[in-house]
Amino acid sequence: MPTDPSDAVPFAELVRSEDMPRLWQGQSVTIETHQMFAYLAGMGFRIPFGTAVTLMPLRHAMEAAAHARSLARLTGRCVTLGLGPGSPDLVASLHGKPYDSPKAACADYLRQVRGFLTEQRNKAPEAGRQASDLPDLGHPGVDIGLGVLRPALARLAGETADVAITWMTPPGYLARDVVPALRRGARAASRPTPRLVTVVHVAVARHGRDPRQLAYKAAHKHLGAPHYTDMLRRAGLRVHPSQPYLNARALVDSGTFVYGTPREVAGALAEYARAGVDEVVFNCAGVGLAHGWNAALEDLAELSAEMRAVRSDVTA
Repeated sequence: MPTDPSDAVPFAELVRSEDMPRLWQGQSVTIETHQMFAYLAGMGFRIPFGTAVTLMPLRHAMEAAAHARSLARLTGRCVTLGLGPGSPDLVASLHGKPYDSPKAACADYLRQVRGFLTEQRNKAPEAGRQASDLPDLGHPGVDIGLGVLRPALARLAGETADVAITWMTPPGYLARDVVPALRRGARAASRPTPRLVTVVHVAVARHGRDPRQLAYKAAHKHLGAPHYTDMLRRAGLRVHPSQPYLNARALVDSGTFVYGTPREVAGALAEYARAGVDEVVFNCAGVGLAHGWNAALEDLAELSAEMRAVRSDVTA
């Protein structure tokens, strides 16, 4: 969550200079995520952006669609709009009670967002506009993503989303539980399987760094959340929401927090491709929070160079 927009500029520069697929940011309640991306676009960074994820209870589906297509128009690039239901406590604090069914709430919200993004294209010329319609706006497109941790939402993503986005999910768990559910949903809806994007905490091993401290810095809030610890238990980790520091240790010991030389990190990330992941998002938040954002950028640059070298070896 950047508090100064200039902090994000070097990351945008890295994505553009290294020709990375896109720049990702999660939900922010400091500088709002879409506004941060719009700022970067105004500085000339016409790069693809993705949200991983923004939270449904914070905005109406119409506003979510408007924000996403505005970014697509500003950048000239397709935007990946990742959406998620948030925690039951957050939903209750904003709406008075949790969703009766998070899965049903996600299905309805994604349907509404898609409707706002496509209704003008699908509407007959003679049909009158409703007050809630978004006016026509040419743009390169918006891919609708759904944040998933467990098979039920993975199946829903297969049925309804363009992209499924996972966070802190071990590759073995993805291959065994998430990817099959995603494919089952797609088959049931007679549509292509959505692209699978996974956010992975990474750090390059350096003198003076403690990977467990880095993992705790990066993920302690998630590691205290019951829905995340439930997913990690399903994946075989010994975790409990009351023990976030011990959970961080489990992340490192299991390799879910990927720590090592650039070559070792690249080798670990190859497991995600074998599990069925289409795009891995490098999350260097632990390094950034513990050692500063320049240190995180240094890690990202080295990892990017190593990944390019690996791809060259594979295609040679």
